[in-house]
Amino acid sequence: MPYALLADLVLAAHLGIVLFVLGGLAAIVAGNLRGWPWVNRPAFRLAHAAAIAVVAAQAWLGAVCPLTTLEMWLRARAGLQTYEGAFIGHWLQALLYFDAPPWAFTLAYSAFGVLVLAVWLRFPPRRKPR
Repeated sequence: MPYALLADLVLAAHLGIVLFVLGGLAAIVAGNLRGWPWVNRPAFRLAHAAAIAVVAAQAWLGAVCPLTTLEMWLRARAGLQTYEGAFIGHWLQALLYFDAPPWAFTLAYSAFGVLVLAVWLRFPPRRKPR
């Protein structure tokens, strides 16, 4: 079983979710300013709000992200002790994880969640374009 490859794929999916949360908010604001109707589709907006809500809730509850848990389990099964074992894993790891106290992440995730809520209120989702 290619556990190292699977761990890299989980890390890539994790990064994709991070980019969706960050880029999604930027797209919502830019799209509303530029008149892009797709950024206000309820499915997109609900998926975006749910993603940051889960991240913020995990931080407040002190829970470890299931993707992180899965990735670490896969790396352990592959016999890897660090992220230096795979090129993709090493570089995605450097982009995704930071060394800071847990409260800093809880604060950042909560602040971002409040920002998503403020954008939701300013630019509410719509079923039909304006």
